[in-house]
Amino acid sequence: MAVSKTIKKQQQCYIAVPSQIINSISSSGLQSLLLSPKKKTPSFSVKLKLLLNNPRFWVLFLFVFGFVGMLKLWFNFETLVPFAPNPCGIFQEKTSFLNDHEVSQLSIGALNLGNEEKEEGDEKSEFWKQPDGLGYKPCLDFSSEYRKTSLDIVKGRTRYLMVVVSGGMNQQRNQIVDAVVIARILGAALVVPILQVNVIWGDESEFSDIFDLDHFKEVLANDVRIVSSLPSTHVMTRPVEEKRTPLHASPEWIRSHYARKLRRDGVLLLRSLDSRLSKDLPSDLQKLRCKVAFHALRFSPSILGLGNKLTERMRSKGPYVALHLRMEKDVWVRTGCLPGLSHEIDEMINNERKRRPELLTSRSNMTYHDRKLAGLCPLNALEVTRLLKALGAPKSARIYWAGGIPLGGKEALQPLTSEFPHFFNKEDLALPGELEPFAKKASLMAALDYIVTENSNVFMPSHGGNMGHALQGQRAYAGHKKTITPNKRQMLQHFLNSSLSETEFNRIILDLHRDSLGQPELRKAGRDVTKYPVPECMCNGTINHSST
Repeated sequence: MAVSKTIKKQQQCYIAVPSQIINSISSSGLQSLLLSPKKKTPSFSVKLKLLLNNPRFWVLFLFVFGFVGMLKLWFNFETLVPFAPNPCGIFQEKTSFLNDHEVSQLSIGALNLGNEEKEEGDEKSEFWKQPDGLGYKPCLDFSSEYRKTSLDIVKGRTRYLMVVVSGGMNQQRNQIVDAVVIARILGAALVVPILQVNVIWGDESEFSDIFDLDHFKEVLANDVRIVSSLPSTHVMTRPVEEKRTPLHASPEWIRSHYARKLRRDGVLLLRSLDSRLSKDLPSDLQKLRCKVAFHALRFSPSILGLGNKLTERMRSKGPYVALHLRMEKDVWVRTGCLPGLSHEIDEMINNERKRRPELLTSRSNMTYHDRKLAGLCPLNALEVTRLLKALGAPKSARIYWAGGIPLGGKEALQPLTSEFPHFFNKEDLALPGELEPFAKKASLMAALDYIVTENSNVFMPSHGGNMGHALQGQRAYAGHKKTITPNKRQMLQHFLNSSLSETEFNRIILDLHRDSLGQPELRKAGRDVTKYPVPECMCNGTINHSST
C-alpha cells in the first residue's frame, strides 16, 4: 500500500485568519476600541461595553465563526477544535493530498492487501498442516566395535575399490551409497565413483560436477577412505572386474567372493551396483547408508546455489507444493500404460511398445486396464488435479513441478494449470542465463529439481521411482515433512465412479490418505533404509536403537 513519506518533527498548530482582516483591525478598529484619547486607562467593564456596541466586532466575530465552520465542513477537520485530544493531528492519507499516481498506487496497494489477506487464509488451510513426527530425530550413533574397526580401515593403503555407476542422477545416488558400504565391508579405500555416460541423455557429467567432492571426503573420513584416483603404486595394476554380483547380496557373500581377490590384486572394479547389496544389513551399515545419503552426498556449490535461489523464489509468497510428474513418453512405454490424451497418442504408445517389447519393465501379461487398477501406472494431470483438490489444496496453492517434458506438451498439463494457475518449473523461475551452465546436462537439471522439491512444504510424486523414493527418505530424515503417497490401488476405482458427488468423492479420498502423508513408518524387511530411516537412523528417545 503506497503511503506518502513524512518527516517526524515537532509540530505547532495555528488558526489561519486573512491578513486583510488583521490589517483592518490593527489600523482602525483595535485602536479605537482598546485605546482612549485620555491618559487614564478605561476599566474592563467600560472596554467590554464599547466592544459589544461596536459593529466591527460583530462583523469580525461572524467572519471567524463562518471560516472555522467551513473548515470543519470541507475537511471534517475536527482536530482544529481547541479541546480536541490531538489538535495537531493530520490524517496523512486523505486522497486530496495525493497526486494521481499516488492515488492509483494506493488503490493497487489496497487490492494487493486484500489478496494478501486471502493468501494468508489459504496458508492456514489444513492442507499445509505437517504430520506428527512423534519426536523422531536423526541418531547415527555407531557401535564401539564399528568405531574401533574404523581406525584400521581408514589407514589402509593396499586395497582399492573402483565402481562404475549408471542410470539417471537419483539411480546413481543409490549406487554411490552402496559403493561406500561395500568398501567398508571389504575394508578398502574407495576411488571416487565413475559416472557412466548416459546413453539416453548423453550426459557426461562427472562426480564433482554434481556433488561436493571435498564435503563427501570430509564427512566419511572416519568411515571409509575416499581417494580421487589410484596411487602410483597401483595405477599400473589391472583391476579385477567382477560382473556376477547377484541381487541383494549379503555382507557375508561380498566378503567371501571379493575379499581374497582384493587382497591378491589390490584393486577391484564393480559395475552396475543397482540393488546388488541387500536392503537388510547390520545396524551400523544401515546407519552408514543414511550417513552417505543424507549427509555426505551434498550437491556441488554451483547447483546448491541456484537450487536455493529457485527455492526462495517459490517461498517468496508463502508455502508451496512440489509435484514429481512422470508423464514423459518413455515412462508411458516402459510402464505399459496409456496417457489418455487422445486415441492417436495412445496408439503411438502401443505401437512403440510392440516395436520394442524389451522396454516394458515387468508384468507383460497384464492389460493396460489391469495395470491401472493395480496402481502400476503413473497418474495423469487430471488425476493429480482431482487428488490435490480432494486432499484440500487451495486454488491459490503455488505448485512447483519437477520432471521431464510430458508427452503432449502443455496440453497434457492443462487440467493442472486450469485448476492451479500458480504453476511453475525451474525454467519459469530462473532468470535469463541462469540455467545456461546446466543446459543439456540432465543430471544437473535433475539435481536442481531435487533441491526445490526437497525444500517444499508438501511433496507428491505421480509415480514411484528413484527420485520419489529418495525424497521420501530425505524429507522423513529432515523431520517428517509432509509427503503424500498416492494410494493408487484403492483410489482409482473411485476415480472411475461417476455417480459419486464431489463431496462424497473428496471424503473417500481424504480417508484413504490419512495415513499416507509422511508420518513416521517403521522400515520393514526388504525395504530401503534411505526411504524408511526409522528405526535404524532415527529415534525418538523412547527406545535406544543404537548398537552397542
